[in-house]
Order: sequence, then structure tokens, then C-alpha cells
Amino acid sequence: MELRSVEELMDLLYACRGAWGAPGPGRGRVDLHQHALRTAALLRRSRPADKELQVAGLVRAIGPLLRPGDETAHADCAADAVRSLLGERVSRLVRGHVPGTGPADDDLLRLRQADEEGWVAGFDAGVLEDWRTVLELVAARNSRLGAVD
Repeated sequence: MELRSVEELMDLLYACRGAWGAPGPGRGRVDLHQHALRTAALLRRSRPADKELQVAGLVRAIGPLLRPGDETAHADCAADAVRSLLGERVSRLVRGHVPGTGPADDDLLRLRQADEEGWVAGFDAGVLEDWRTVLELVAARNSRLGAVD
């Protein structure tokens, strides 16, 4: 599946409500929607200027909806789905957020850290609608870059 609009992406992110991530050591029971919001909020705190990194933290949650029951394919499915809409960097970050998928740079390490913290952090991360403008900004920037190539 390839997402063609921010609206399609928002619909998928809203659909993460009530979908539960695979429990891991020390993880509380948090649905994918809340986890996505928390991960993105943590990245906004640590890297306020890096909108693509924040968006990668948010959209990585769609993998389980795209490929239910196949945890090994979640990152790849999510990365492929957002590449044309949000760009190569966001796609690379989403694909690499799972440890063991190649060498990690500082951005990937920060994303993985926020991803882990997002399972246990107990704070109000706001609402998805707060991210619409950021998603639109990253999509518009990617669209302009694609037009130049």
C-alpha cells in the first residue's frame, strides 16, 4: 500500500486506536495510537527542529495495521507506505527503527530510544490532530523536492 495523501495517513493513524502493540519487557499496555503520539512528542522535545524525525516516530505505528500478525514485516510495510508521501528520509527512519536492521546513526538511535520510552512514559501526548500541520509540511517539502529531481 502506498499512501497518497495526509488524509489517508491520518485515517490510518486514527485506526491505530484500540490496536495493541506486542508486549515486551517493562512495557505497559499502551495502544499503538497513544504510543505513536508519545514517541513523536518525545522526539519533538529532544529534536524540536527535526520534523522528519518526529513524523517518523509518529507514522511507524501503522505497520501492524498494514501487515497484521507479521511483526517482522511491520517496519518495511510502514516505510514503503509513507515513502512517496513523506520522503526517503522518513521512510529510512521508519524502516530502521527496529534494532538489527543495519547500522544506526544518531537519528535512528534517538528514534529507537523514543520508541522504547513511548511504551512506558505516562504523560499526555496530546491528540493526533495536533500533528496534521507537521505531516502536511513534511509532505509538501517532499513533494517540492520530488518536483526538482
